[in-house]
Amino acid sequence: MLVPEIAVHVIQRGNNRQVCFRHHSDYLLYLLHLHELSGKTGCSLHAYCLMPNHVHLLLTPMDADGCTVLMRDLGQRYVQYFNKRHGRTGTLWEGRFRSCLVESADYVLACYRYIELNPVRAGLAATPAEYPWSSHAGTAGMRHDRLLHPHPEYLALGTETGSRQAAYCELFGLTLESRIVESIRYATNSGFPLVTESFRFELEARLGRKLEPGRAGRPGKSGSDPDFSAGGVS
Repeated sequence: MLVPEIAVHVIQRGNNRQVCFRHHSDYLLYLLHLHELSGKTGCSLHAYCLMPNHVHLLLTPMDADGCTVLMRDLGQRYVQYFNKRHGRTGTLWEGRFRSCLVESADYVLACYRYIELNPVRAGLAATPAEYPWSSHAGTAGMRHDRLLHPHPEYLALGTETGSRQAAYCELFGLTLESRIVESIRYATNSGFPLVTESFRFELEARLGRKLEPGRAGRPGKSGSDPDFSAGGVS
């Protein structure tokens, strides 16, 4: 379920958790296409992380089809490049991407942190700043990242750029609660929205059916983390 002008957390995994990025040039090419297609499809990208075998994005589409078209075209372009570059054939991605709406103010910033902390949880970096293939350096003010368009909740962290970036960095000194991590994980894999109660009622009225909200603390069936299992494979 995708709604215009509401942020969405997206995960796309490699088929059978296979590695999707083998060299620096792979990451760079993916980001090049992401930059071009996000503008073309009217999707504002807020945060991202390219892991060896999966991708996290936080973006806001301007129309209902924007995210779907972006992920379709991005996936097709990258697979064509990857197969030619590495002398392979066949599928690369594990079917359709998974996603959830993120409208709640608390969960928007939690998703920023969840995405940029993924390499740390996977053991690929000691801090978010050490991982080169995420948005953290851009959102934290360490470098300019032309891919990024800040979400209003990020902008609300401060009235000036410096104070905003400092406030954002301070969030990484706090522990991202396991309850929140599992809520994001469960909602994204199940497609349930992380939204305020009032917005959920609005969505239910619009869709004509009940929506089950993502329930905090509900783990996956195996109890393992589906988002970064084997994410450290290089």
